[in-house]
Amino acid sequence: MRLLVLLWGCLLLPGYEALEGPKEISGFEGDTVSLQCTYREELRDHRKYWCRKGGFLLSRCSGTIYAGEEGQETTKGRVSIRDSHQELSLIVTLWNLTLQDAGKYWCGVDKRGLDESLLISLFVFPGSSRPPMQLDSTSAEDTSPALSSGSSKPRVSIPMVRILAPVLVLLSLLSAAGLIAFSSHLLLWRKEAQRATETQRNEKVCLSHLNHRTSELDPDEASEISSPTFISV
Repeated sequence: MRLLVLLWGCLLLPGYEALEGPKEISGFEGDTVSLQCTYREELRDHRKYWCRKGGFLLSRCSGTIYAGEEGQETTKGRVSIRDSHQELSLIVTLWNLTLQDAGKYWCGVDKRGLDESLLISLFVFPGSSRPPMQLDSTSAEDTSPALSSGSSKPRVSIPMVRILAPVLVLLSLLSAAGLIAFSSHLLLWRKEAQRATETQRNEKVCLSHLNHRTSELDPDEASEISSPTFISV
């Protein structure tokens, strides 16, 4: 009795994990989607196929497309399949999706008894619900001058700023040192000018004082002061 149950299970139930792949795929109208069903080594030489789920048992498929020889791509309508023995996988590609393509599909391997198969759900969304495309940073930088033609301010990249920063600091230090030296030179010049002015003023005062004294003396004394006296030896 147990042997009969085991034989009945082997005939009705597909092999455990004989096929692996995505349980569902999705896309928008007009998109192209691809999927990959991997199979076990013992199924390498068996014929593979892709079909839409229909009824049960013998009539469970519709629109079946069989894979050709190893590595050869087979196309039917907007569907193509290719069996790769090297990768142990069946690659399925669906082009130009429509809302009518949504449904359940079989990725299967033809064999005696019941086929090995994997049920995959395909979801197709309206093209009007597609989110707007976002530009990457490179394209945004390329199009920014065209979008903002009114402002033509040059942009300096961060690496350039890092390179120029030491140069700017050095120039600032040199400018400060030059300003300090100029201020010191200007201050020294002003002190020397003040000293020269005071010296001239003192000389004028002494000269006027001398003239005043000579005017108070007698003419003979004044002439003696003004004229040098020679002593004969």
